[in-house]
Amino acid sequence: MKFVDKIYSQTHEVKQSKFIAYLMPYQDYELKLQALKNKHPKARHFVVAYRYLNEFNQIVEHSSDDGEPKGTSGKPSLFVLQGADMINTAVIIVRYFGGTKLGTGGLVRAYSDGVNLVLNSATLLEYTQNIERTISFEYSNTRVIDYEASACGIVVVKKIFDSKVIYKLKATQENMDKFLDKVDRKISIYPLP
Repeated sequence: MKFVDKIYSQTHEVKQSKFIAYLMPYQDYELKLQALKNKHPKARHFVVAYRYLNEFNQIVEHSSDDGEPKGTSGKPSLFVLQGADMINTAVIIVRYFGGTKLGTGGLVRAYSDGVNLVLNSATLLEYTQNIERTISFEYSNTRVIDYEASACGIVVVKKIFDSKVIYKLKATQENMDKFLDKVDRKISIYPLP
């Protein structure tokens, strides 16, 4: 699966109709949609499609034709995202009507081409699923844990200093296993739920 970490934009015209496609991380979608509606008050349609992973690791998908004939814009845009195996990604296509009707086939092509155009211009990153673990250890081992976490690509999400040190860690399963194996050979850690 792939994703983007910033917003990309591409424009193309079909029979005087202008299609401006914005590809973005899913978390930016709602704010960007509102900003685009404010920026383009004369645009006729704001077609959207997105795919993201929910907290149960299930893919959630949605698309909207926003007034275009049913199935001619939102679904084709979503199909392009599916075909590119995109996740945690949204696309918004702003359309300015040029006066010539494109017909259903023309609309499907125009919206699909818009999404493909912006996808081809974007830097796509490989998605890796992260897991979280919480560990506890003695203060004297903080430097060892910090060093090994950095060396293994572990993100320390949270640090709590109490009677023992508690770290909430985030990484891929592979990096987490490597980290826990290396650290377990050197010091005593106490995995927490």
